[in-house]
Amino acid sequence: MMRLLKFIWWSFVATFCGLLLSFSGAFLYLSPGLPSVESLRSIQLQIPLRVYSSDGKLIAEFGEMRRSPIAFADIPQDFIHALLAAEDDNFANHYGVDFTSLMRAATQLLSSGHIQTGGSTITMQVAKNFFLTNERSFSRKINEILLALQIERELSKDEILELYVNKIYLGNRAYGIEAAAQVYYGKSIHDLSLAQMAMIAGLPKAPSRYNPLVNPQRSKERRDWILGRMLKLGAIDQARYDTAMAEPIDARHHVQPIELNAPYIAEMARAEMVGRYGSDAYTEGFRVTTTVPSHLQMAANAALHDGLISYDQRHGFRGPETRLPGLTREAWLEELSKYRSIGGLEPVIVSQVEKSGIMVLLRNGEERPVTWDNMKWARPFLNTNSLGPRPQKPADVVQIGDLVRVEISTEGALQLRQIPSAQSALVSLDPQDGAIVSLVGGFSFEQSNYNRAAQAKRQPGSSFKPFIYSAALDSGFTAATLVNDAPIVFQEAGMEEAWRPKNDNNTFLGPIRLREALYKSRNLVSIRLLQTIGIDYTINYISEFGFNKQDLPRNLSLALGTAGLTPMEIATGWSTFANGGYKIQPYLIQRIESRDGKPLFVANPARTPERAKLVEEQNTALHNDEPNAELPQPIPAEQIIDERTAYIMTSMLQDVIKRGTGRRALAMGRGDLAGKTGTTNESKDSWFSGYNADYVTTVWAGFDQPESLGRHEYGGTVALPIWMNFMGAALKDKPEHLPPEPSGMLSLRVDPVSGRAASPDSPNAYFELFKSEDSPPPMSELEPGLGIPGSPLPADEMAPIDLF
Repeated sequence: MMRLLKFIWWSFVATFCGLLLSFSGAFLYLSPGLPSVESLRSIQLQIPLRVYSSDGKLIAEFGEMRRSPIAFADIPQDFIHALLAAEDDNFANHYGVDFTSLMRAATQLLSSGHIQTGGSTITMQVAKNFFLTNERSFSRKINEILLALQIERELSKDEILELYVNKIYLGNRAYGIEAAAQVYYGKSIHDLSLAQMAMIAGLPKAPSRYNPLVNPQRSKERRDWILGRMLKLGAIDQARYDTAMAEPIDARHHVQPIELNAPYIAEMARAEMVGRYGSDAYTEGFRVTTTVPSHLQMAANAALHDGLISYDQRHGFRGPETRLPGLTREAWLEELSKYRSIGGLEPVIVSQVEKSGIMVLLRNGEERPVTWDNMKWARPFLNTNSLGPRPQKPADVVQIGDLVRVEISTEGALQLRQIPSAQSALVSLDPQDGAIVSLVGGFSFEQSNYNRAAQAKRQPGSSFKPFIYSAALDSGFTAATLVNDAPIVFQEAGMEEAWRPKNDNNTFLGPIRLREALYKSRNLVSIRLLQTIGIDYTINYISEFGFNKQDLPRNLSLALGTAGLTPMEIATGWSTFANGGYKIQPYLIQRIESRDGKPLFVANPARTPERAKLVEEQNTALHNDEPNAELPQPIPAEQIIDERTAYIMTSMLQDVIKRGTGRRALAMGRGDLAGKTGTTNESKDSWFSGYNADYVTTVWAGFDQPESLGRHEYGGTVALPIWMNFMGAALKDKPEHLPPEPSGMLSLRVDPVSGRAASPDSPNAYFELFKSEDSPPPMSELEPGLGIPGSPLPADEMAPIDLF
């Protein structure tokens, strides 16, 4: 018997030593290739890129992984108990490896022939998640064990648990428990009930199998088992257990709420971040604050939406998107599921047609009425210039089974709509530093992510003329200079036909003051100005506003706005008139912060003296509060035109609104607005650019594939109403604000016939602004031999055709 006991003892010792030697050999063999556990202290979990408005509203989130890291101290104790009950109830006692669990897993392997459970502790899962793959092999398992032992030696239990809860995948793109709480319940992990925490604690084992959105029954079984384990382990009492068990599975998919609809802004910010940081932009948890205030962006969204809907309805109803007669309600719902909302316009199917209106079926299965008053606008569209007869009853507009669009009004009523066939873009800048304060690139980003505000090069038409006039003012012309508005013909070598430019209404006014020519938008005056001051001079001059010379045609058509330019470029150029002659560069990103809130970038754009002074005052105040703060010095903007030229241009452009093509804007009741319409040949492009000293805004409208907007559509009928709606909201409750009058200016009475300083008895004399060195001579100096009175051109330098 003693001999048998000795044999058993020495066999045990030999086996133990063999296992110890084998484990030691494996450790010596594998340890050189093991990663450093110390790197876990500085691990950077993938966090998505988030873009915000200037007032902190979330605009967009970019990145495959939804993750919001949480510190151990912020993890609720109930969740810790639930997680340990589900994954590793011996976590507090083992040293990274639970040999009992490993032996149980080995026994299952020997009895069944395949791996059933891995016997992994939370520490081992941290080792696998951060350093290893999901490969199911013995070598990977041994590496996992060795790493777990190292992790336990170098990290505390709290650190290990914090790493685990922030790394684990919990389904539906949610990584970490905070992201999972947001995805499944729409609230923070702190705000979950005990039952909800137990549900999330059950996900790490198999996120797809126990997903409450896909398998609510399995999820409930797993949750109930965890609650039972918590009761057994003493983590909760019977009363809390009973309450949690009675709670239903109420998880549903929650998307991170977008607080501000600005998809074109979001895409611009995303592209800029990728340009700065490459693919790291999506994973490093950058927080991007843009220059866009939410209230201005919402105003821009509404203005463009309403303006396009209004234009579209003026041109009639193009009929349903498709017809689905004779189908069952279920078939209709299946068809509706294939359509999505576009710009707030919901797809519906007409289910009933009555005398007082129609009933429509929504995608959610609800049926709601559309009254006759909300659909009688729908005259049949024939072509851009023609409409069919006015409908007399709902049956004249739609039939049962028609798939149409509706919009919900602020009062909750459904209104018949259709997706506009035309497009529009709006961009608004702060002229003092170039900050983009709002931008809309089209009717709907879902319909088209093409950003027309920054990418679409279209002819600006007459909205480009102020640059020609500014060049003229800086080359000797004045606002009182008379230029002949008369027919002109150009016949150049190689041209098959002569070019005969004309005014919009095909009329001619003869000698006309520059101020009047601008607010009446006389094409022939603009051409004569360009012809006089020279194309080379003009292109060099205008390029200083930020335009690429290659985009400016080197011929006289430049005066009519035939250059291909984006709304962003036009708004940038117009900013110089609004800010007193300074060149600014538009910018969107105001601030970039790291995942821990550290500022990585703060915009420091070139600013006008007025804004630079304000920034210096703010820096001084901030320095007094934070003496160690590093504050960049304001960069002065380059002055590219005489401030007096900018001031005179503003005065002339105010007259466009007071008595010219922008008169509709008088309805806004403000005296500080300046602007200019623009309409290209056949009304293919409609523009309005305008400003006060606070905002400069450009609006374009047209078709993506250029075609006429309609015989009676102009910049003043399509673009201007959008501009007015936006600027009206942007300037609401703001005092009137125009650039201050610079020194070196004169205001003189001028004779309207000669353009010269008026004598006391001159009839109809008016006051005009001049630079002090450009004041006109008095009437007494008028001599025979001048071409057009008040014009810089003498008669011998003018061709007869210029005079008639």
